[in-house]
Amino acid sequence: MHTMWKGSISFGLVNIPVKMFAATEDKDIKFRYLHKKCKTPIKYVRTCSTCDREVGWDEIIKGYEYEPGRFIIIEEEELEAIAPETKRTVEILDFVNLEEIDPIYFDKSYYLSPNETGDKAYALLRKAMNETGKIGVAKITIRNRESLAVIRTLENCIVLETIYYPDEVRGIAQLPALPDETKLNENELKMAIQLIENLAAPFDPTRYKDKYRESLQELIQKKMEGEEIVAAPVAPRRNVIDLMDALQASLEATKPAKKKKAGGPRRKAAKEKATI
Repeated sequence: MHTMWKGSISFGLVNIPVKMFAATEDKDIKFRYLHKKCKTPIKYVRTCSTCDREVGWDEIIKGYEYEPGRFIIIEEEELEAIAPETKRTVEILDFVNLEEIDPIYFDKSYYLSPNETGDKAYALLRKAMNETGKIGVAKITIRNRESLAVIRTLENCIVLETIYYPDEVRGIAQLPALPDETKLNENELKMAIQLIENLAAPFDPTRYKDKYRESLQELIQKKMEGEEIVAAPVAPRRNVIDLMDALQASLEATKPAKKKKAGGPRRKAAKEKATI
């Protein structure tokens, strides 16, 4: 893995030298745009619509559009003057319970490993967090941007997760037409609960695949090998308008899964799903 940051974790008077690595990677398949006629990749150039010519990077400045067509010019020196202090420190501010933070706040994940002589202090912090069940709320500066983060453990590793600031999470009150205390049919509720129980299983991330990406990789491989591409038939879907009928059909489709849960891998749900 490529080391993307070096610094230390600081809590109290303890400093733990660490190295940071990206914990996730984007596996999306990227396409280039080509000219249909000659298959040449399309270039994107920076042009000025007023001067009607291409503009070099040395001619570009930054501006904030405070209303359509009106800008405040921001100089690089002004940005540097207010930039956060580039401390190479993950400063833990508080320790909290993980369940207190809603997943909507989580952004990106990074692995932290001990650097140089930090093995013992690293192991100490890891053990202390595991014993107390607490995670650390911290601040870190990455690429001149101060981010809020949490420090937690994953197996034998300390993980840093950047999280959004409260004002970056949109309020639920902004959403239109959310139902309040809707009167529900008791039988429908019981069936919905039963359906959830039928589909309940321990979380196993290896069970979930990006089927579109796999199909796209297979398509690319076949085209590279010159194979003929044949579209797969689309499975028919049955629309069920009545909520009770949809719940009943779903329960019937998931019954075999409940019986197989204790044994081998769970059987796939019936191909024909009820939709509302």
